[in-house]
Amino acid sequence: MPQDQTFGQLPDGRDVRLLTIGAEPGPVVEVLTLGATVHRLVVACGDGERRNVVLGHPDVAERLASGDYVGGTIGRYANRIAGGRFSLDGRDVEVRTHDRGNSLHGGPDGFDVRLWDVVAHDADEVVLSLVSPDGDQGFPGEVTATVRYVVDGEAVRVTMEATTDAATVVNLTNHAYLNLAGEGSGTVDGHELLVEADELTPVDATGIPLGGHAPVAGTPFDLRVPTLIGPAVRTEHPQVADARGIDHNYVVRGSGLRRAAVLTSPATRTSAEVWTDQPGLQVYTGNFLDGSRRATSGGRYRQGDGVALEPQLFPDSPNRPEWPSAVLRPGEAYVSRLEWRFGSTS
Repeated sequence: MPQDQTFGQLPDGRDVRLLTIGAEPGPVVEVLTLGATVHRLVVACGDGERRNVVLGHPDVAERLASGDYVGGTIGRYANRIAGGRFSLDGRDVEVRTHDRGNSLHGGPDGFDVRLWDVVAHDADEVVLSLVSPDGDQGFPGEVTATVRYVVDGEAVRVTMEATTDAATVVNLTNHAYLNLAGEGSGTVDGHELLVEADELTPVDATGIPLGGHAPVAGTPFDLRVPTLIGPAVRTEHPQVADARGIDHNYVVRGSGLRRAAVLTSPATRTSAEVWTDQPGLQVYTGNFLDGSRRATSGGRYRQGDGVALEPQLFPDSPNRPEWPSAVLRPGEAYVSRLEWRFGSTS
């Protein structure tokens, strides 16, 4: 029988459920109905130990107080929209802002802090849904979003879908922070990261794209071969300094479902491949984890304790008509696929 238990209650008394899928020796995933969140993800590591490899918060209050989006499903619009403004079909739209004057991850009350409904749950799959009303955070149209988590062999597959009753913009992702040495083990400085991208998107001091994309060659952002994270985030490059690490969109080569990144922990001989059908991958090295938020393991998260690899559309795409469109219209379906494929290294 699939496991379903109470995780806690929201301030209004509604229950938050914790739903478990998967079984040993494969991945075991704990999903919260609060934020359709990946709470824990336990995998067999290359050294023979099983470890939880994602960051999480121990209770509902901590999740609601956190601004780090740990493990949550992000919407309506992942990443930033400049000034919280864009034009849609000739109409000016203004959405809520809370990040240096910009909209970030759907606004201050995004999908990651909403209570999702359980549509289905069995031993290897859980499906959650959320209705976002017209005008939610300023976004037009009533949007129905669905997230499906499936454990298949050594992989965890995540499918995010959405429909709308009026023209709007949609860009969903998952904000899991990975640490393949185990949650609570310290920083990912000793991890190696490969990203399948020849270009990234330079940003201003508030995280908004400066213009077009730029080559990674000759910069600390060149992750085309496995690269230690620690040295990469401690360079004097102005883009790294402004972001306090890496917090940038990479333009993933190719199209369709393909490998976007490989994260490896030499210490535990464990790898995680990130596969996606999205054009971009936001790499965020946990730059603003500051010790204020409690961890599932009992400690506190600090800078670099996990790395988020977030497949998505490019930042500020509603204001960039030359980039893949975020517009969703009635009768259309938004679909985004993400896979984490775990394995061992020699």
